[in-house]
Amino acid sequence: MDSWQASVEAQIRSAQERGEFDNLPGAGKPIPGRGLPYDESWWIKSFLEREQVPTDLLLPTPLLLRRRIEQLPDEVCDLPTEQSVRACVAALNEEIIAWLRNPSGPKVVVRPVNADAVVRRWQADRRATRTASPAAVAEAPTPPRRTWFRRRRAG
Repeated sequence: MDSWQASVEAQIRSAQERGEFDNLPGAGKPIPGRGLPYDESWWIKSFLEREQVPTDLLLPTPLLLRRRIEQLPDEVCDLPTEQSVRACVAALNEEIIAWLRNPSGPKVVVRPVNADAVVRRWQADRRATRTASPAAVAEAPTPPRRTWFRRRRAG
């Protein structure tokens, strides 16, 4: 056992001499989480933070579906056509119906989305942005007139 430890120590010393431990990313920084109470799920929290995994993915299916329903108006606001809005709503409704056929997780009420209501809101939002844009154009300063090309007739 002593020969194994001596071999490891020799490898560490030679690596230090070569400078392989210089300028490591965490050099001079405190150890994260030191001094905090022990948390059993520290590893999953650090993984989610390190890999930047959205925490929404950890929600149970019904809560995830409810969150998607809430975010639907923001999701469809940039879609170009009514047909694409209806397709987006239909895809979400397929997921909802699949969950309703085989529910899992907490008992949360989730109903399919009314596509007509989403389209009406999408159209109203588009009209509002269209009417707001001419006002913004009217408020924009007009460029100065170019008069250099006008000539006066000598008379």
